[in-house]
Amino acid sequence: MTYQEFQESVSFNQEQLIAFAYGTLVESPPESFLARLPAPPFLMVDRVVELSANGSKGRMVAEQDIRLDAWYFQCHMPGDPVQPGCLGVDAIWQLLGFYCVWHGALGSGRALGCGEVAFSGQIRPFNRLVRYEVEVKRLTHLKESGTTIAIGEGRIFVDGEEIAEVHGARAGVFKGIAYSDYPNRSVHSIGGRMA
Repeated sequence: MTYQEFQESVSFNQEQLIAFAYGTLVESPPESFLARLPAPPFLMVDRVVELSANGSKGRMVAEQDIRLDAWYFQCHMPGDPVQPGCLGVDAIWQLLGFYCVWHGALGSGRALGCGEVAFSGQIRPFNRLVRYEVEVKRLTHLKESGTTIAIGEGRIFVDGEEIAEVHGARAGVFKGIAYSDYPNRSVHSIGGRMA
């Protein structure tokens, strides 16, 4: 798809999200279009079913199909398999970063933190569907640095029941931090504070 088609899309299927993870979804992207989603198995959504913006606010709804043989059920916890709650929080960060890029941010996406996280349920191997609802409360583009930051509130549902809330989730897209020459040693091969 073209960059314009990417920005005009209001939903993305699994094939498109995986193509985005590998940097092949957008043909002839603008310079610094470097953000990626994690590739499977760490990609925590199978499809984005709703995506909208209203000025500096917006909304995203995404879904994940639960699979009996998911990697995390094999190791967390043996004899008592449950999806780690931190993966749901990461899904919210993945979606906020994707929202920034969809909204025109250029650079590399990073999770920036969150406020309170409250769990009231769990995801087990025979559940069917996880639904992530994210209300983007503020999107800020800092022109001097080219950084874009999104702040949102996330709710996580499994088979229609709310099981978690993520308050004050933050993700951003930054220019000049990509480690595109991995695994070679370079200026970006060691982490630290992002400028």
